[in-house]
Amino acid sequence: MTSPAMLIAALVIAIAIILFCIIVLKLNAAIGMVIACLFMGVAGGLDLMTTATTISSGFGSMMTSIGLPVGFGTILGQLMNDSGAASVIADKLVSAFPEKRAVWGLSIAGFILSIPVFFDVTFIILIPIGITIASKINMKMCYVTGCLTIGATTAHCVVPPTPNPLAAADIFGFDLGIMMIVGLVVGFITVMLSNFVYIKIHDRGIWNDEKDVNHSSNVTSELVAARQAEDPNKRKPSLFVSLLPIIIPVVCILFGTLGSALFEDAPMICDFLGDKLIAMLLGTLGAYLISLPYIGRDHFEESAGEALKSAGVVLLITGAGGAFASVITATGIGDAIVGLLGTDTTSVIPAMFLAYFIGLIFRVAQGSGTVAGMTSMGIMATIAPAIGCHPVWIALACLSGGNSIGHVNDSGYWVATNMSGLTVTGGLKTYTLGSFISSVFIFVLAIIGALVIPL
Repeated sequence: MTSPAMLIAALVIAIAIILFCIIVLKLNAAIGMVIACLFMGVAGGLDLMTTATTISSGFGSMMTSIGLPVGFGTILGQLMNDSGAASVIADKLVSAFPEKRAVWGLSIAGFILSIPVFFDVTFIILIPIGITIASKINMKMCYVTGCLTIGATTAHCVVPPTPNPLAAADIFGFDLGIMMIVGLVVGFITVMLSNFVYIKIHDRGIWNDEKDVNHSSNVTSELVAARQAEDPNKRKPSLFVSLLPIIIPVVCILFGTLGSALFEDAPMICDFLGDKLIAMLLGTLGAYLISLPYIGRDHFEESAGEALKSAGVVLLITGAGGAFASVITATGIGDAIVGLLGTDTTSVIPAMFLAYFIGLIFRVAQGSGTVAGMTSMGIMATIAPAIGCHPVWIALACLSGGNSIGHVNDSGYWVATNMSGLTVTGGLKTYTLGSFISSVFIFVLAIIGALVIPL
């Protein structure tokens, strides 16, 4: 049997292998994870065939659980974008705030849209509105880019059906409805607090228009021009209709959770509608229905194909994360880590910090929040049963670490920086600072929840 010290050393080396493959060899993250799985399995005492079988079964279990829901979610988001539903939601929310407080509406719009839509799409939809607001009231772009980043990255980090929070319920073995409720509450509070702190920091004058704005870029003016050129008479769905594809799966999942809470043996209809596959299927069918008058049946396949281009990479990485979690569970490393932390309730705080810093290290080193969150959750799931709190809080700690410091090796950083017409330093003062502040608040709220709310 492999000693605890050897298991922990093997895990450290496996993490180093993933980072080396991604950063130095420039391999896809999924390939690096599988190579690390092979090393971890053999070093952890498994034979070669058992390791290979565990990798396959871990990947298969993760795909069985979230493959179709994630795919449906990306199609749903693309249809909302193509039909104009996403822009309707954005316009209505932003216009509900006074001009000088419009960035708060922009941030909330980013939060809501990023529930079904990936960050880069959400940012591209909303940034022209932000640029228009900034030019109208002479507001610096740092407020627009940062507040939008906070709203969009927070929802993407903690609210299903985005891949990481969707996978969290399966990795840690708790009800998805709990992840939905906790993610929405923690996420909304995080957006409010993070915006307040972020705005206060920039009010102190850390922004320099000369150095932080790319004055040679025409992107911002082109975005505003494109938005102004939109046909104002073009038919778009109403706000309520636009929100339906988001509301339907949320209500279905919460209906299932409510049924489990109220009944010892929940009615079949509660379990059926609360299943994430059915919930996302109904939401996606709703998106197809509302999109029909605006994009036409002939363009449905085009929208779905465009959506699944981005979904494929995410699913591959998420599945590889499931494989990594299965291998490290099979090696029994959880017992070794628990031995270091202790098994009483006082182990909550060190476990939460461990979860956060594993995610943070991966995010800083290789850029992908998906890889960072999945890796951290895979490791922490092995010890979660021994920690004196509900696993949803540990999941949030992992996810917040994975959302922490996005910089020049993160594709989202370049989307936000280039679309806002900023320099590298401007991107660090907006996207990087905003996402870090939101990650800290998610983490702090997770710690409070773990200590105060014994779910």
